[in-house]
Amino acid sequence: MKNIYLKVLVCVTLCLSLGIVSGFSTADSIASWFQFIKKPSWNPPNWLFGPVWTILYIMMGIAVALIWHSNHNNKRVAIWLFIVQFILNLCWSFIFFNMHLTGWAFVEITIMLLFIWLTFFSFKKIHKIAAYLLVPYLCWVSFATVLNGTIWYLNR
Repeated sequence: MKNIYLKVLVCVTLCLSLGIVSGFSTADSIASWFQFIKKPSWNPPNWLFGPVWTILYIMMGIAVALIWHSNHNNKRVAIWLFIVQFILNLCWSFIFFNMHLTGWAFVEITIMLLFIWLTFFSFKKIHKIAAYLLVPYLCWVSFATVLNGTIWYLNR
C-alpha cells in the first residue's frame, strides 16, 4: 500500500475496532463488580473512559500508519513493538475487568507501560510525529498504572 491515507484508515479502523470489542467485553463487569470495589477519590467517572480511549486509539492508529508508511530499516521492529503493547493493552482489560485479578493486572499494565515506552522510542527514531502521537497514551496508561495499583492496594 503506497497511499498514506489508506494506511491511516486501515490502522485507525483496526485499533478502534479492537478497542470497541475489548470495551464491550468488559461492560458487564464495569456495571457490576467494578461499581462495588473500593476506588480512590480521584478515580475518573466511568463515562470518561470511552471518549478518552476513542481518541487514544485514533492517535495510535495514525502513529502506526506513519511508521508503516516509512521506508526506515527499523520499521518492522517498531511495528512489532506496537503490536506487543497493543495485545498487552487488550489483555489488561480482560485480566482486570473480567478476571478481577487487580494485582496481576497491575503487573501486566506495568509491563505494558514498558512496551509503550519501547514503542515510543522506536517510533521516535523513525518518525517524530508518530512518537509524539503516543504521548497522550503514555500519560493515560501511566495514570492508569497508578490507579490500578491503588485499586489493588485498597481491595487486597
